[in-house]
Amino acid sequence: MAVHPQLPNAITIARILCAPIFLWMLLVDGGAGGGLRWAAAILFIVAIATDGVDGYIARRYEIVSDLGKLLDPIADKALTGVAFVGLSILGELPWWVTVVVLIREIGITVYRFMVVSDHVLAAAWMGKLKTVAQAVALSIALLPFASLSDAAVWQSTVWWTGTVTMTIAVVLTIASGIDYVVSEVRGARAKRNRR
Repeated sequence: MAVHPQLPNAITIARILCAPIFLWMLLVDGGAGGGLRWAAAILFIVAIATDGVDGYIARRYEIVSDLGKLLDPIADKALTGVAFVGLSILGELPWWVTVVVLIREIGITVYRFMVVSDHVLAAAWMGKLKTVAQAVALSIALLPFASLSDAAVWQSTVWWTGTVTMTIAVVLTIASGIDYVVSEVRGARAKRNRR
């Protein structure tokens, strides 16, 4: 079966375009647990799931491109970034969590553009694991499960699940940022030694 070589990149760009729509849906009713909140959460889950789809298509049909390697992590950061910001605006996530995540994400993205003429900084395994952890944590935080029942046990379970998954996501965000820096420093040192 023939696949258009730009299909993975088109899916990635669609994910970027979903970010502002998702943020509007999340914020428009003040975060109430109604239909728009459910729709925003579902849009986020579907959009972030396309990260695996475009990557699979690119590898399966051998149409991996430097543009795709550059755009794919940016699309993930755009979507997860607005989710973190939106949840903090609604008062559902401490701002310090969002600030820590954004500093790491923006820093790596800026660095990617700085070195793009030399090499494309593709997502490493820890960065991919970080994205999965963020996707799971944000999905749990976005879905208004707490509105489904007033039972204290249910509310406590939802809170603990969200707290644990978000903690794992933040730890992996920091660890993967350190991993990128260490890898790049080692790579630069090795390049100097070869000269």
